[in-house]
Amino acid sequence: MTTILVIALLVGIFFVGMNLWTRRLTQQGLERVPQLGQIVPVRGGTIHFVEKGDPTKQTIVMIHGLAGQLQHFTYALMDLLADDYHVIAVDRPGCGYSTRDGADLGRLPEQARMIQEFLDAKGISNAVLVGHSLGGAVSLAMALQHPEKTRALALLAPLTQKLPATPQVFKPLEIRTEWLRNFIGNTIAVPISAKTAPHTLGAVFDPEPAPDDFLDRAGGALGLRPSAFITASQDVVGVDESIEKQVSRYTDLSVPGGILYGSRDAILSPAANGAPMMQFGLSDEQIEGLGHMILITAPDACAAFIRRIADTTEVSAQPGIQAD
Repeated sequence: MTTILVIALLVGIFFVGMNLWTRRLTQQGLERVPQLGQIVPVRGGTIHFVEKGDPTKQTIVMIHGLAGQLQHFTYALMDLLADDYHVIAVDRPGCGYSTRDGADLGRLPEQARMIQEFLDAKGISNAVLVGHSLGGAVSLAMALQHPEKTRALALLAPLTQKLPATPQVFKPLEIRTEWLRNFIGNTIAVPISAKTAPHTLGAVFDPEPAPDDFLDRAGGALGLRPSAFITASQDVVGVDESIEKQVSRYTDLSVPGGILYGSRDAILSPAANGAPMMQFGLSDEQIEGLGHMILITAPDACAAFIRRIADTTEVSAQPGIQAD
């Protein structure tokens, strides 16, 4: 009995220590990456956003991927477009400085609803949606829910299909029990993430190197928080539960646009997620030799792609004018 009590005490001390370590890393992350923009309440949470450019011009809305934050866009891409467009970057519900009230809001229709409610509150309609990775799936959900409010889709390395399995680097997030997800998030997840960050970034950016300033300038330090782990885990499960139904609705997709991939994407297959969307009216392009994080590693190419989509659909939307 004494041995059992000693073991229990040691286990308890270990997890208390992990929780304290987690709190310290969380505070450091908030200090390294402070809130950049404003927060708007929506049903089920809040949306944190930044915006640049002239609000009278075409609006471009940028939606980041799994375990990310809006700094993926403010890193470089946003500034390349802000002179000619009204550009808004959002933290997806539960990510960065946005919030959401529960795990069910990780499903694609709910994330789409929350972001659309934010745009409605801002008085924005007819936006060009730029979704990266999981943000691409959310953008597609928004286009399916409200095609009348979506001008076009400019998707960067998007998730469009149900995956045969969760990418290996995100396997630890595949937790379907809420109490266990919360327990891990508040104890061991953040310290482990801090120790394994170089490996994780290497896998996500492969075959390119991750930039040295990713944790600060691209907001990566915000991932060192319990809420970031919990949200990402909810996303993995919520998307898995909802994307199959979304795929079955692609025949209803009426919003024009295109997809841009790095040909050597190690996270999502360009062949599996890009080419199949051509039958639903989206173009499919690739940048030779690049990986999943093209919004950071090839911002000029991504900006040129977004401009082509935005400008072509702007012309075609004018009465009596046909796009080339």
